[in-house]
Amino acid sequence: MRIVDVAANVWDRVVVGHLADLERMPRDALVGSPAGILYRYRPLSGVDPSGGAPVLLVPPLGAPDFAYDLRRGCSLVEHLLRQGRAVYLIDYGPKSFSDRTLGIEHWVDELLPTAIREVASTEDDDVHLVAWSLGGIFALLTVAAAVQGRTPLPVRSISTIGTPVDISRVPLVAPLRPLAEVAGGRMVSSVYRGVGSFPAPVVSWVFHLTAVDKLVTRPLAVLSRIDDRDCLAQIEAVDHLMNNMHGYPGRVFGQIFHLLLRGNDLAAGGLRLAGRDVELSDVDVPVLVVAGRDDVIAPLKAVRSAVPLLTGSPEVRFSTAPGGHLGVLTGRRARDTTWPELDRALADWDATGAGRGDADGGRRGDVDGRDAGGATDAPVAGA
Repeated sequence: MRIVDVAANVWDRVVVGHLADLERMPRDALVGSPAGILYRYRPLSGVDPSGGAPVLLVPPLGAPDFAYDLRRGCSLVEHLLRQGRAVYLIDYGPKSFSDRTLGIEHWVDELLPTAIREVASTEDDDVHLVAWSLGGIFALLTVAAAVQGRTPLPVRSISTIGTPVDISRVPLVAPLRPLAEVAGGRMVSSVYRGVGSFPAPVVSWVFHLTAVDKLVTRPLAVLSRIDDRDCLAQIEAVDHLMNNMHGYPGRVFGQIFHLLLRGNDLAAGGLRLAGRDVELSDVDVPVLVVAGRDDVIAPLKAVRSAVPLLTGSPEVRFSTAPGGHLGVLTGRRARDTTWPELDRALADWDATGAGRGDADGGRRGDVDGRDAGGATDAPVAGA
């Protein structure tokens, strides 16, 4: 342990007030409304802007949009920009009581299709969707619903990261499913209808709860890494994200509870939205499915369950990477595992012109993300 590094880290944390560089990548708002704003990140100076088709980042409800831009040196946005790609993001913003009637179909039928078409029109190219957590479910259902409605979207591929499909394989909520079935969901329904939302502080508390073991041991972990600036910066950035979670509109929370938690409908192949069944088998573009090996919110088996359901996709790739729910997306090891796997998939599908029906019946299998060694995730969940 180097005393000079320890002194510098302690000084910056105590006197300067932070170690992590949380400055966000510059971006500009293109179009939007209170329900969602489409942003375009500014290209990096000196980077050749010819990195393939544009990427639209699809965040989940509950998490702030900067999950994709966690901190300098550990930002998926920055990484994609360095590849020369045009990078967009749809930001839903915090939800209020006035949003209580919004359901999943609002994202699937309106918000995401509008954003996808805007990006495709601006870039004159099809769009790669890169989605994390619940955002992956939104992305898959959006493409499937468009195909079902015979209004295909200009989507080249979908990459889902930490997206659980089979809720029965999530140990945290599996014990609750029988109780929810017995209760019939009446108590929960009355609560979310009454308050109009699933409040942001509760979302933050639940996220912290999944890391309770890491939180207990964190003081010792921090002390043992007090000379490791990158590790301490990651812990700080994750704390900042977990303390800035958003709430869920009441109707969306009700759908998640009834359709996913109680019924586990998605594991059977789809969801019933706005009076029609939206099936994952209707997804007709290549899909990359990435699971975190240490993810307790979206365990490997819950994520991998999507693979056999995507029968309409010309190619499905499955990959694993080290890290928890946030760590698999933007942890320190994600830089050497998840991100290169994503780069390979996007580059391959750029080269083949993949999109709906364009690929020649690609392989379906397990492409296990290998840990390249070196850096380690910060010792908190999602780091």
